[in-house]
Amino acid sequence: MKDIIRYLASLPRRQKQLVFVAMDVCVLPLIMWLVYAIRLAKPNVPVMQGLDFWYLYVGMFGVLIFALLGIYSAIVRSFNEDYLLRISIATFIQIVGLYAIKKLDLAFIPMSIPLMYGFMLFSWMWWSRAVIRYATLKTFAKKQNRKRVAIYGAGLAGQQIAAALFRSDDYLPVCFIDDKASLQGQSLSGLSIYSPKRVSNKLGKFQIEEILLAMPSVGRARKKEIIESFELADVKIMELPGVTQLVDGQVKVSDIREVDIIDLLGRDPVPPKAELLEKNIKDKVVMVTGAGGSIGSELCRQIVKHQPKILVLFEMSEFALYSIDRELQNLAVQIVPVLGSVTNQAKLERVIAEYQVQTVYHAAAYKHVPLVEANPFEGIYNTSIGTARSVDAAVNQGVETFVLISTDKAVRPTNVMGASKRMAELYCQGLASTNPKTQISIVRFGNVLGSSGSVVPLFKKQIATGGPVTVTHPDVTRYFMTIPEAAQLVIQAGAMGTGGDVFLLDMGEPVKIVDLAKQMIRLSGFKPMDEKGHGDIEIQFTGLRPGEKLYEELLIDHENVEHTNHQRILKAFEKFYNMDEISNVYIQLEQLILNHEICGLMGVLQQYVDGYKNESKQLVF
Repeated sequence: MKDIIRYLASLPRRQKQLVFVAMDVCVLPLIMWLVYAIRLAKPNVPVMQGLDFWYLYVGMFGVLIFALLGIYSAIVRSFNEDYLLRISIATFIQIVGLYAIKKLDLAFIPMSIPLMYGFMLFSWMWWSRAVIRYATLKTFAKKQNRKRVAIYGAGLAGQQIAAALFRSDDYLPVCFIDDKASLQGQSLSGLSIYSPKRVSNKLGKFQIEEILLAMPSVGRARKKEIIESFELADVKIMELPGVTQLVDGQVKVSDIREVDIIDLLGRDPVPPKAELLEKNIKDKVVMVTGAGGSIGSELCRQIVKHQPKILVLFEMSEFALYSIDRELQNLAVQIVPVLGSVTNQAKLERVIAEYQVQTVYHAAAYKHVPLVEANPFEGIYNTSIGTARSVDAAVNQGVETFVLISTDKAVRPTNVMGASKRMAELYCQGLASTNPKTQISIVRFGNVLGSSGSVVPLFKKQIATGGPVTVTHPDVTRYFMTIPEAAQLVIQAGAMGTGGDVFLLDMGEPVKIVDLAKQMIRLSGFKPMDEKGHGDIEIQFTGLRPGEKLYEELLIDHENVEHTNHQRILKAFEKFYNMDEISNVYIQLEQLILNHEICGLMGVLQQYVDGYKNESKQLVF
């Protein structure tokens, strides 16, 4: 029998449809005969007396109606409400047709025959397809055990994914979980609906391995609460994509994914202001330095959405430039890739002049703290000197807007990377104080999730290999934001500048890295190992890296800060040096770098960067 089912299942789609048509053509006349036999209580009864070749009419007319309503084009394994509705309509039409034949006196049809025929016809169409579906699923079902899952959310998305999971070979839905008291204790699609509190005690009993969040429109704050409520449960948390990805009303098993780590921050993004996004971009020539980096590339992606006239990609890394250029080339915006270093002012000026650049987003910098700590000359030369030459090139060529992308590590830094960024800020502030035609702004923010320097990819890799997960210190905290949100806020902040502004992005509450590691372990379906060695994955503390701080700050002076008309953007008023003094400092820096004088270099940084102390014992090159 299984061989026959496998053979039929392997047939082309058209041939499968012909099999169903042939089956119905044969069965429908038999149903009509059976109805007459039951009604008149004898087997050799004349059927539809007065109508010759009635069996052809019954079979062909029934099949035609089913075909017109798309019943034969539907996939039997997707047996759903729509399919049943089509069968119901087709049955009703045939009942009406039989009454019409009776009314026109074309054949002898007792009054009860059409209704009896309709009932048996619907039953045949229902049960024949259900049996075929069941037999097919049983034949092709995988032998291995399916993952037992609970679905959080008994709404439309939850119902759709439950139906999809029932048809899959990998997952078995066990129950629903829902916050609505009116639904709790009820049954949906054959699955009981439990409250979150009650189901917590049943996860082990039901052998549930995963909880699937089927609430595509829920906010991050609420999602975080739900995730944290299952912290002690030995289950993996998964989710469906956002509501915008479900507009077609079809949920697939392949849509299931791991919970985005940003949901653990519990902060919903603020919708951007279109007028700020477009102010310095729409119909303008825009250049991004460091265009191939984590922030630079996302800036480019956001910029092309707002129709710049030309987007110039300025990048030192050949591969990084190739990658972002290839990604953006098919879009309806002219993309100009330029390979070069921001320390080459002459080239910068040539590029700006050739393409008549109006807006510059300066994202080029070295950002890996330990690497820059070990290579301070290169770090300061690329980040500080490179920024000075970039902004000088922009001012000399009459660029309208220049935005420096800075970091929270520039505030009272304990590392060369942060100090180099603060020196870059000081140069931009000093130059802005001379009131050039170019509007110069600085945007400062913390860590971004998913960047090349983020701990998240590292933690995921360590969890996948069974641990240990390495954290530098149990008390280390960081601010986090997604790369797209950071890029959008950078663009909006730059549009609010008036010259010399230092903008701060509201990063929300700081996150303890060890807590982030524990939550990621739990989301992966494992338990963090405790002090007694109980658990699945160990967390190891490796000690602070050279130049690393326990806490990051966004403000040097907490008193001189004001809110802007954007709730996630603040404006700081901080101490800076006049242009003459900072110019002399930069001349001194270049000479110290040229002569490889580390002591003198550190002395300058300590003098001009508030809070900086060189405590690194690493070798420098």
